[in-house]
Amino acid sequence: MFRVFLGMIVFSVFLMGQTIKIAVATNVSYAINSLISEFNKINPDIKVEVILGSSGNLTAQIKNGAPYGLFMSANMKYPKNLYKNGYATTKPMVYAQGAIAYLSSKKQNFKKGIKILLEPNIKKIAIANPESAPYGKAAVEAMQNGGVYNKVKPKLVYAQTVSQAVIYSLKATDIGFVAKSSLFSPKMRKYKKGINWAEVNQKLYSPIKQGIVILKKGQNNLAINKFYKFILSKKAQKILVEYGYLVP
Repeated sequence: MFRVFLGMIVFSVFLMGQTIKIAVATNVSYAINSLISEFNKINPDIKVEVILGSSGNLTAQIKNGAPYGLFMSANMKYPKNLYKNGYATTKPMVYAQGAIAYLSSKKQNFKKGIKILLEPNIKKIAIANPESAPYGKAAVEAMQNGGVYNKVKPKLVYAQTVSQAVIYSLKATDIGFVAKSSLFSPKMRKYKKGINWAEVNQKLYSPIKQGIVILKKGQNNLAINKFYKFILSKKAQKILVEYGYLVP
């Protein structure tokens, strides 16, 4: 009995004040604070440190030894690669499905759909780097399937991440492709659906299934496991829906 009691004390001390480091794709940057806030209601002694980046760049960091315990990717490709090559210890699970949207600081006629990009007043188009950002890759796929890519390619302005693409869309270009989730941020409320933004037809691109894995450096970390289970819980999924995601 004493040993069990002592074990409980050690377990509590271990979790108390612990900081975990997680790698998170930038499209989740708008929802992550709400997710952590809800998580901390149940686990107040676990501090979650978030490292944001494109999924491709974060994957490179993980392979180079970055001390992350968990990875929330913008697609399934990168988590599958990490698991296959021994950098992740759990099979990739889908925690959300994202969508891309058009965004402009000016009023636009979104009834034209993807053809809006051909308008003469659209001289620059923001897009996340398709080489490292799954949302950028989805945008290219949408333009290709919509039959406009070759015509608008000279207009493209590449952002390092999909989060940076939001800034480019509003400050440096006439329109841009962004994560739909970014439009549910309190800071974005002044931009109106149908006026400043519209969802891209989801038939034009492959579903953006976002994957989560526990990494090798976090496999024996109880706090990492708690956060992993929370992200797959109904409480977390409710928050993700509020930010425009679909959930499994």
